Amino acid sequence: MPKRVDHDQRRREIAAALWRLARRGRLDGASLNEVAAEAGVSKGLVQHYFASRDDLVDFALAELRVRVDRRLRERAGPGPGGHRAALRSLLVALLPFDDDGADEVLAGHALFGRALRDEAVAERFRAGREQLLALIGRSVAAARAAGEIPAERQPRQEARIALSVVGGLAEAVLLGEATRTGALRTLDYHLGGLFTR
Repeated sequence: MPKRVDHDQRRREIAAALWRLARRGRLDGASLNEVAAEAGVSKGLVQHYFASRDDLVDFALAELRVRVDRRLRERAGPGPGGHRAALRSLLVALLPFDDDGADEVLAGHALFGRALRDEAVAERFRAGREQLLALIGRSVAAARAAGEIPAERQPRQEARIALSVVGGLAEAVLLGEATRTGALRTLDYHLGGLFTR
């Protein structure tokens, strides 16, 4: 009996190979041949699933967006540590402390670079940022409603600031300029200025 192939899984495996190349600084110039070699499959198989390198990158970015959204939604809402711990957990999830986190940050940079040249990609990039801002903003608003953040603080503005802080820290971690401990210390310093208790 012929072996059944999970085509969605095969696409995800090929996309994962692309992000492994990205971690080694090979995203922009990676050819389908290189992706195929990294995935351990033929170039023909890659082309069977993806008509072009752009199609592959688009799929990989969409998959990463789904993965990030799922992880962030799992962390949204107050846990046993209260609103501050919940917001911290949400922001820490955006930092590249493991291979998945590095993939996601690199994907964001790749998407941003393409967004500057392609309005359709720019629209997707803006929509993804909007989702992040809304999620972080809701966490800030919940903490403000609980009296843990001063009433004059604006959730949307605080979400923008927090996302900027995390973006800068993510780059510093990837560049080796900041360690995990140092990045978390900076994030906690920022949260200390936002929360009253």
